[in-house]
Amino acid sequence: MTTLLKQEALKQAALDYHEFPRPGKVEVTPTKPTNTVEDLSLAYTPGVAEPVLAIHRDPQNAYRYTNKGNLVAVITNGTAILGLGNLGPLASKPVMEGKGVLFKKFADIDVFDIEVDASRESAFVEAVVAIAPTFGGINLEDIKAPECFGIEQELKQRLNIPVFHDDQHGTAIIIAAGLLNALELQGKNLNTAKIVCLGAGAAGIAGMQFLVRLGALRENIFMLDREGVIHIERHGLGPHKFAFARHTDKRTLAEALAGADVFIGVSGPDLVKPEEIALMADKPIVFALSNPVPEIHPNLVRQVRSDAIIATGRSDLPNQVNNALCFPYIFRGALDVQARVITTSMCIAAMEALRDLVKLPVISEVAAIYPAEDLKYGPDYIIPKPFDPRLREMVSSRVSAAAIKAGVAALPSGKIALK
Repeated sequence: MTTLLKQEALKQAALDYHEFPRPGKVEVTPTKPTNTVEDLSLAYTPGVAEPVLAIHRDPQNAYRYTNKGNLVAVITNGTAILGLGNLGPLASKPVMEGKGVLFKKFADIDVFDIEVDASRESAFVEAVVAIAPTFGGINLEDIKAPECFGIEQELKQRLNIPVFHDDQHGTAIIIAAGLLNALELQGKNLNTAKIVCLGAGAAGIAGMQFLVRLGALRENIFMLDREGVIHIERHGLGPHKFAFARHTDKRTLAEALAGADVFIGVSGPDLVKPEEIALMADKPIVFALSNPVPEIHPNLVRQVRSDAIIATGRSDLPNQVNNALCFPYIFRGALDVQARVITTSMCIAAMEALRDLVKLPVISEVAAIYPAEDLKYGPDYIIPKPFDPRLREMVSSRVSAAAIKAGVAALPSGKIALK
């Protein structure tokens, strides 16, 4: 079968998957019996009045008598859907449903996907604030930069439940976990590594900010957008890009990559040439994360740099940088202790757990899913696999512990809400 035919077959399979045997990927089901008159009298009137009054007396009782403590809103305005761009809120619904599937599959968290027809930042914020009492947490998704930064910050200030923009922080956590392990394997250090980031949207800026918090030096980071290197002489830079503007005469990707230790691509397909990768320092690290088509295919990297460690966003290649390794467990850990916010320390705890897990011996059930791969910590295995069942306990428990230590958890240690 030709490549074109395979692509067409995959497209049709995706459409059939979403349409049959019933449209969509999620449903709502009751968690209590509703088989008798007595059941219904407890589920609704008159019995439901008792938890209503209890919650009115103490709002924290909502965590006892409703699903609030295990319910997350995956919410978007559809302005930056995957790599497809601004296609509007309705078109984003399959992605938001898919995010809900991952929450439930990996962390047993219930999700309402919510698509908001609000392109203005203020209107979107007000919509989220208005519905926030329903939820134990808010997962922002597929909102374009730079509006996403202001939206998240405003919601964090106004709400007392966790707000997490996965395109920013989830991506940053996974990049950092993989990169620190790759640097370790290559005998390099984050605080001396020269880093090139192609892409200055939510993922790129948040990823570099997180690396700086972990010890990377701003003066060692070159960030590029569609106009090339972000430098101090450019006009019209917003505050988030300006934070990474360099005093430099470098303008092109090739110039930035000369002597670089790390390339991180969070931009678009086929934007990097092999001859540009060839300019990098010895033992380079190449994270080409555009999905489904990376900035440069690993085979092209290997043609010019056999000493490289390579990661992509694809599940059919080694070292997939996959946000599913992070966001379900960040929220699981936060919900389990009724955290009011997701702190940087909680994100670092998740990152360190991912780093540690990949160094443990792979269990048989994971190895059986990936029979063609040698899952031993090394150049082709720097990030855990998403089907590793140890992720939930290892990542979530460390996130919970970090929340308790930071003083942002309503439940003390030993009184975890859900496991």
